[in-house]
Amino acid sequence: MIGKSVAHYKILEKIGEGGMGVVYKAEDTKLKRTVALKFLPPELTRDAKAKARFVQEAQAAAALDHPNICTVHEIGEAEGAIYIVMPYVKGQSLKERIAVGSLSVEDALAIAGQVAEGLKEAHDKGIIHRDIKPANIMLTEKGQAKIMDFGLAKLEAGVDLTRTMAVIGTAAYMSPEQARGEEVDCRTDIWSFGATLYEMLTGRKPFGQKHDQALIYSILNDTTETVSRISPEIPSYLDRVIQKALEKDRSRRYQNMAELIKDLKSNQPSVFPVPKAEKSIIVLPFENISSDPEQEYFCDGMTEEIITDLSHVHKLLVISRSSAMTFKGTKKKIPEIAREVNVRYVLEGSVRKAGNDLRIAAQLIDAPNDVHIWAEKFSGTLDKVFDIQEQVSRSIANALKLRLNPGESLRMSERLIDNLAAYECYLKAEAEILELTEDGLNRGIRHLQNGLDIMGDNALLYSGLAFAHLQLVNIGSKQEEDLDKAEEFGKKALAIDPEFARAHAVLGWIAMWKDPKNPRQVIHHLKRALSISPDDSFSLQGLAVCYVQLTGSIAAAIPVCEKLARIDPLNMVTQWLQGGIHFYGGKYDHALPPWRRLYELYPDNPIAQFYFAMTLAYLGQMDQAFPIIDRSASATPENAFTKQGLMLKYAIQKNKEGVFREMTPEFQKTCQRDCTFAHHLAGIYALLGEKKEALDWLENAVNKGFINYPLLAEKDLFLANIRSELRFKTLMERVRYEWEHFEV
Repeated sequence: MIGKSVAHYKILEKIGEGGMGVVYKAEDTKLKRTVALKFLPPELTRDAKAKARFVQEAQAAAALDHPNICTVHEIGEAEGAIYIVMPYVKGQSLKERIAVGSLSVEDALAIAGQVAEGLKEAHDKGIIHRDIKPANIMLTEKGQAKIMDFGLAKLEAGVDLTRTMAVIGTAAYMSPEQARGEEVDCRTDIWSFGATLYEMLTGRKPFGQKHDQALIYSILNDTTETVSRISPEIPSYLDRVIQKALEKDRSRRYQNMAELIKDLKSNQPSVFPVPKAEKSIIVLPFENISSDPEQEYFCDGMTEEIITDLSHVHKLLVISRSSAMTFKGTKKKIPEIAREVNVRYVLEGSVRKAGNDLRIAAQLIDAPNDVHIWAEKFSGTLDKVFDIQEQVSRSIANALKLRLNPGESLRMSERLIDNLAAYECYLKAEAEILELTEDGLNRGIRHLQNGLDIMGDNALLYSGLAFAHLQLVNIGSKQEEDLDKAEEFGKKALAIDPEFARAHAVLGWIAMWKDPKNPRQVIHHLKRALSISPDDSFSLQGLAVCYVQLTGSIAAAIPVCEKLARIDPLNMVTQWLQGGIHFYGGKYDHALPPWRRLYELYPDNPIAQFYFAMTLAYLGQMDQAFPIIDRSASATPENAFTKQGLMLKYAIQKNKEGVFREMTPEFQKTCQRDCTFAHHLAGIYALLGEKKEALDWLENAVNKGFINYPLLAEKDLFLANIRSELRFKTLMERVRYEWEHFEV
């Protein structure tokens, strides 16, 4: 055929061949353009049904006009051979691209999004492809994806001309119903799309058996390994998308491409884009290589002290302790960890503590290149631990060619506790407190008291006590008495050192609980803490939560959240804020993806369960919300967030008895103190039709500092049936004034 002319097309070269045709590159001598000609194989031209199927392909494809579908210019016949004329796409097939290696998440989603849009267009016109696979997707030189070869297309409403063929489609990408030779619909393309996305992300097929019989058995019976397990940098939400696309029961699969596209578009890896800082580091938890496993707390304390020291260097971005500790005991590789938190350098080390002897080994790694740029060992006696910690921190700064100014050098040499025995009490307390259990918090309080008994008044120990008592209130174990104790210890810490950032930070959080109707006091303490320690994650979280939840100052919250995403990306509060900034702005559809991710990261956490389920409920997705609420109720029935979730479910079901049953006197006391809980309950009672109760709780929320006027006055869907009430309108006049006159 090369060199021959067919009608006004001159054949230039053969560019492809498949089961349903041979494709040539040709010149259109009339319009002076390069095209692709696809011919039915000669051995099939005598088969009337095959010929009819080929014509049907052309007619179906010609009806499609979409940038991600290769269009049909013309259909013709020459010397008994039928051909289709299509644009010549210069580039490479997706199959060829995958052969080089798996795609980045960003590239895979860009291609998948285009293919999905093309398939949606075809499905909307009643056309299914039936052979979606990487070989049938072309990538142009400009990065555009085009679906090729509707050679197996079938009009859903038309006659099936393919029944004589036992199985249509390429085995590795065919759906279970295809493999069984059953009738197919658009959900078959969805399956094949899922298999293609799987291969783009991992470089391998979801069902990889070499022989057709084994492959088909696997498609019908086996479960695929999740993509995030194969490659941990892949966001976990893609596991859910691909799993749903590859559901063997098509009634449980995505029912149309619109559903799938919505999930692909709405689940973005991060709400806040984070550029990588050239001088950025994560200090991984130091490994305990002592013979005593009980020394783990000492190693964690060493990690925290080095993080604190390095955080004083303003030209260095340091990942906060809470995010760094998520990698404790991890088997992830260094470059993978660095990518996850978006840093250039990684410090790892080990601690050996035997009696009074101490030995620390540390090494600094240039993560993108996986190259060790510095390593050193430090030895000494336990009474020199503070000097050794400082040596490690200064050595890292030197290795990164960071010249410390006098203020940074002074801060690095500060000793918040200079008594070794008291310091060990503090480290033990911190390990207990971070468990956030009632028993752990009480043990932590005892350790801190022991530290005070040893060395007397100390700002760090008092701040620790304030934080521990606050967390007892936060988890619902204690009420006003412990909140008062928290404030008392916070003020003691501040009296000892008025410039102590941690004391200001904890007092800001306490004020958010104890006196939220005065957000200026909250912001004063948190901003003061940040003026002393600009990268303190605890203070940034408090400020962002205050702006987002209490005052509805979304614009003010954005830069704070962006900074948190840089320095503490894996912290639960940071993750929560990525949804909260949208939820409290009334954008429930935007809040859903980040809170879905939060739930996937912390599936057993009542807070993650509640906010994800509540957002689903706001969006009317009760079939997904209720099972999450029920799961929470079976595990933690007395948790404050669990009880709110149950009340929401009962309110939607108009089950007054259930709502009233959950409102115990103790829970009522908790909700009256917390303005956000009171806001939630206002919506719950409004849904239930209990307008007086709803307005009582709404007024309580406002009295406690909830002045998010745009949300309350207009955007909160659950409050719709009380907005016409005079009492509501009067209350909103007050809220509007306070919101408009609030200064961030």
